[in-house]
Order: sequence, then C-alpha cells, then structure tokens
Amino acid sequence: MSAPPALAAQVYTWEPSNAAIARRYGLDPAGILRFDTNTSPTAPPFLAEGLAGPFEPPLNEYPDSAYEELVLAAADYFGVPPDEIVVGAGADEVLDLAAKAFLPPGGTAIVPLPTYAMYGVLTTQRPARILAVPRLGPEAGFALDVAAIRARLPEAQLVWLCSPNNPTGAAEPRAALQAVLEAAAALPDPPLVVLDEAYHEFTGETLLDLRGRHPELLVLRTMSKAFALPAIRVGFGIAARRTIERLERVRPPGSVATVSAHLATLGLRQPELARENARRIAAAREDFAAGLAEAGWTPRPSVTNFVLVQVGDQAAAEAAAERLLRSGIVPRTFGPANPLRGHLRLTVRSPEENARLLAAIRG
Repeated sequence: MSAPPALAAQVYTWEPSNAAIARRYGLDPAGILRFDTNTSPTAPPFLAEGLAGPFEPPLNEYPDSAYEELVLAAADYFGVPPDEIVVGAGADEVLDLAAKAFLPPGGTAIVPLPTYAMYGVLTTQRPARILAVPRLGPEAGFALDVAAIRARLPEAQLVWLCSPNNPTGAAEPRAALQAVLEAAAALPDPPLVVLDEAYHEFTGETLLDLRGRHPELLVLRTMSKAFALPAIRVGFGIAARRTIERLERVRPPGSVATVSAHLATLGLRQPELARENARRIAAAREDFAAGLAEAGWTPRPSVTNFVLVQVGDQAAAEAAAERLLRSGIVPRTFGPANPLRGHLRLTVRSPEENARLLAAIRG
C-alpha cells in the first residue's frame, strides 16, 4: 500500500557531477566551477602536508567508534563536556539521527520554508508529515514567522530550524529562536528543536548556552563550511546529555572514517584557520555582492559563504542559469513551486573565480 500524499517521501535531486555537466555542454571537466555547493574556495593549509604529520591508527582496523580524540577536540572548541556531543558522518547524519530518535512514523515535523531541503527529505523518510510554515516575505528577509510556528508547536514532535538559514543567507535574531524554544519547552510533551548552525563561524552567534535549561534543544555544527573540509564528512550534535543518549541509541558504529576523524581533529585544534577563512570569505562576499548588483541582479543580505540573488521571474532565473552552465559555472537553482523562484544561490569563491562568474553574467 502506498503512503498517503502527506507522508509520501520527497525526492531530492543531488547535484550533477562536473563530468556530467562537462559532457552535457561539451566542456572540459577541469574548468567547471561549483557556485552551487557552499564550499570554501581553498582547503586548510595543513592538508598540503598530506595527513599533516604522523598518522598512527591502522587502516586495516575499524575506527574507534567513540571517536575519543575527535570528541575531546570538539569539546574544547565548543566549550561543552564531551558527553554532550554526538559525532556523525557530516551534519546530515546527525540530522538523520534526530529524525530516527525523535520523529515517530506518522508523526509531524515543522519545516519553515524556504530552508535546507534535507529537513523535508528526512521527515518523509520516517515517514512523517511535513507541517510547512511559510517564512515571512522577501521584504522581511524571509525571517521566521515566530507566531505561526508557536501556534503549530502542539502538533509537532520535531522542529527544524536553521540559522544562518540556507538558502537565504540570513541569521535569525536570537530573540526569535529563543521564543520558539521557550514555547516548545512550555508544552507537556516538548518537541525536539533542531537548530542547524552549520554557518556559525561566519557570525559567532549560537544558542549552545541554552542547552542546559532546554534539553529539547539540539545544536548542529559541521567541518564542511568555515573549516573547509566537506569531503571528510564530519558533523556534530550538541545537546543536554539526555538528548545525546537518545541519539546514541540509533547511531551506527564507525560511520566516520579513521582518516576523516583524524583530519577533523587537526582542524578543530587550529580553529584560527577556520575563523580567518570565514573573515576572508566575508570580505570577498561584499565585493561579490557589489559586482552582482552592478551586473543588474539583486543580491539579498547574507552573513554566510553564499549570496542569494534575485534575477527576475522564474523564466529569467532559468535562462540565467543556463547561460552560466554553458560557461562551465554551476549555480543553485529553485523550481517554480519554491518561494525562491526567480532567484539563484551563488557560493562565494576566490576573487578570480567570482570575477569569471561576473564576466559570464555581463556576457
């Protein structure tokens, strides 16, 4: 028997590979530029040394499933006890653990739209119902509609929040996030509130300090953005111990490779590299946004490593994306049913790479 429409699994289309794009447009794969994946234009300098020093753990054995060194490095960086951290193969696995542990089949999750698509995918995989709560309009920067979310909290077992939000690039005011959290905590059976802080290093803002009095709060962090290590797939969930215990019950052993855990530990032990990378990207973002505006597009304010730009209507955005693709430049697009139709999302890359995109726009 097929699932009812409200529970039918969402289909997520993964980004096409460089090779696939090159074949489609008759281009050299080496010349493809990814402006769609929100990655850093440069890797951490310690990667130039191979694995950056002696690497002792044998690769013919499974990883330490407790990831002790990695967890200790993360605890130092986050400023939390080690037993309030769960490690995942990227933040996406931690999101998956949250859905498995807190969202029962047939349950309900609040998804403020537009936001990161995986929240909806993971919800319907349970299968559970997406309770879509539209964000405020473009004139309000697509901010959370706090009143609307609070009104629907009694129906939900899980709330997906993201700040700074992907794909809009804006951070939510602390007061707005705290209002949702406090309203959830006041319910007889509070839902889990997942706060995805993947872009934390670009703002320095966090709700980690509230986890002690709000055990229903789960904060996510990643090595993929400011730390510039998306290929190693390492992410973290941080919460009160009783919340972490529930996540640990559904966590697979050894999903993070030994090499990945080692490289993530090196990155966390040198946080100044991530902070400097975030500062460098932020400076490039302002120049990039100014160039996009000069080219006739409308960049929206961003505090992340990407810029959301309004090109025009849906047809104009599709035509612009096709022109960029023919030049070997890959933007993030949005379908006609998405609130961001007519927009493109563009990663901030190196000044030279950004200049190539701007030249392609000008034609």
